[in-house]
Amino acid sequence: MSEFVTVARVEEVEPGSARQVFVGDTPVAICNIDGKFHAISDICTHEEFFLSGGVIEGCEIECPMHRGVFNIKTGEAEVYPAEDPLPVYPCRVVDGEVQVSVPG
Repeated sequence: MSEFVTVARVEEVEPGSARQVFVGDTPVAICNIDGKFHAISDICTHEEFFLSGGVIEGCEIECPMHRGVFNIKTGEAEVYPAEDPLPVYPCRVVDGEVQVSVPG
């Protein structure tokens, strides 16, 4: 069982934005969708580019490299050239801190 790790404070991730954090060596994008936090792999499955620099619309994030789109809640690839889903990680807020659990 993986443990939760504090990666940010709530106020550090504005609604409608993503922030890159690392859990160990794993890059994770923390996304704030209307005050609810989600954690996905920060690496696009199409070309291994950081997603946290992409645009968020609703519950989708667009890769800034080739414009593939992923669902932040499910990790599913929704727009080509993205085809493979992203890993999605458990995420919670405790006492104003965003915490993520990444399998080891």
